Amino acid sequence: MQLFRSHILVCGGSSCTASKSEQIIKEFDSHLKANGLENEVQVVKTGCFGLCAQGPNIVIYPEGANYFRVKVEDVKEIVEEHLVKGKIVKRLLATGDKNENTNEDYSANSIEFFARQMRIALRNCGVINPEDIEEYIAYDGYQALGKVLTTMTPAEVIELVKKSGLRGRGGGGFPTGLKWSFAAGNEAPKKYVLCNADEGDPGAFMDRSILEGDPHSIIEAMAIAAYAIGSDEGAVYVRAEYPIAVKRLQIAIDQAKKLGLIGKDIFGTGFNFDLSIRLGAGAFVCGEETALMTSIEGHRGEPRPRPPFPAAKGLWQSPTVLNNVETYANVPQIILNGAEWFSNIGTERSKGTKVFAISGKIKNTGLLEVPMGTTLREVIFDIAGGIPNGKAFKAAQTGGPSGGCIPASLIDTPIDYDSLVALGSIMGSGGLIVMDEDNCMVDIAKFFLEFTVEESCGKCPPCRIGTKRMLEILEKITSGKGEEGDIEKLEILANSIRMSSLCGLGQTAPNPVLSTLKYFRDEYEEHVFEKKCRAKVCKEMLKYIVIDDKCKFCGICAKNCPTNAISGEPKVPYLIDQDKCIKCGLCETKCPFDAIERK
Repeated sequence: MQLFRSHILVCGGSSCTASKSEQIIKEFDSHLKANGLENEVQVVKTGCFGLCAQGPNIVIYPEGANYFRVKVEDVKEIVEEHLVKGKIVKRLLATGDKNENTNEDYSANSIEFFARQMRIALRNCGVINPEDIEEYIAYDGYQALGKVLTTMTPAEVIELVKKSGLRGRGGGGFPTGLKWSFAAGNEAPKKYVLCNADEGDPGAFMDRSILEGDPHSIIEAMAIAAYAIGSDEGAVYVRAEYPIAVKRLQIAIDQAKKLGLIGKDIFGTGFNFDLSIRLGAGAFVCGEETALMTSIEGHRGEPRPRPPFPAAKGLWQSPTVLNNVETYANVPQIILNGAEWFSNIGTERSKGTKVFAISGKIKNTGLLEVPMGTTLREVIFDIAGGIPNGKAFKAAQTGGPSGGCIPASLIDTPIDYDSLVALGSIMGSGGLIVMDEDNCMVDIAKFFLEFTVEESCGKCPPCRIGTKRMLEILEKITSGKGEEGDIEKLEILANSIRMSSLCGLGQTAPNPVLSTLKYFRDEYEEHVFEKKCRAKVCKEMLKYIVIDDKCKFCGICAKNCPTNAISGEPKVPYLIDQDKCIKCGLCETKCPFDAIERK
């Protein structure tokens, strides 16, 4: 094995790949060779580091220097200064370095975003080469599977997972060990283990990043689950829009098969487990477990009535266990470290950590993992850097289209399953969208409902018809045509859909509307009765006017108006004809004197 004095870890996740990290790797190879360092310094393509807002990211060891927003043209300087002369390139360090480099600590521990996290599911992401099984093995990979197969019975595995308190990270938070026990208790000639990597929530990319950065952890966990329930076959259902994740997962499966870590007679124990990939077409409803199984069987993805539950009759009418990527990512660590270790993290009813994909009006967008019970305030302000441009925090949406909006007044809410449900939201898969004072909450509810209407499978009338009627009312309200009684109609429809839809997706579809009605009802009332959008988002309600004492009579606004709605004369402030104005906002954008105001 070749030894290197330095290692350059380059983020190879989807976000950084889109920002030219592949070209950065090639540039490093070129400059290392030019400086005679190709046998001393190794370049390693990893998965996502997490701080996507600062990508492309690289880390150089042994110093542990974190360089952010690296460009291809920066590589020459990094090689010549850092790797040749031993000087840190300080201009590329994280802007949030609390130590200001005075103690020469350039590692992740000096960066608030990383220092406050606790990584279990993301432990290897950004650390190892996901396409090299030997690196995974070097970080205790497949030791949990070896321990399970050689020292534990299936019942002992299930009991350990039960005691850990691990709950499903994909939506409802059902206890993982209990689900496994149901499938194990069903006698059947064939059982299946499935992984839900469909991840259809807008703004969510936790599962994708784990598959891109640590695919072997999912393979190992699924093999453990298969042993626990008595299965010999599994499949990962992953959306085809995740090409990097699919590629790396297939590489990992092939490598594991080659080393005998999946396949026939694993570790000489007589246990067999085969694993394949099934590509999904990106239908949101296929995140629901029975719809996912229907899709794998070759049919249109639609949910099935329950009972029977998948643990009794799932894929091909056989007992089936289905967990999502993040849930599985915790399993090997629970096996190696014990149930007590995991259950001591988090809260009484929500054990362990949770990965969030944080986006929206926030400085540090990306992936973060924190113990359950961490407050929204800590996540948004202490870890993710707070709201940019001096704006005020207004709300956070958790759980994607199936979740709800939590207002600023509840920012100290601990993030766990029960606390979020009590507020009218859910944990979901971990999408966390931050909103500031410039967001209209009625428009936000409409946005998520538009998504739900588009993605409804149409099997049950409450979801197919009810969500469409709700969207029509919201469109009416946001266009300035709302009437007395519309808000009450929304509530009646939302509660009816919640109570009568066939599957969990339809039952939770009204959550964004119900939560915004609960916490931001005054905004709905302003839209209906005052024809006013305080955030100045709903276009049909806007008026663009010229501020007389700011107008310089230059005529730039009139020249850019597509409908000739603006007129004026020399030395006279311009006027906007509201009947002709189409609210495009070009006049406001183009005016160099800020003389156009939205009202």
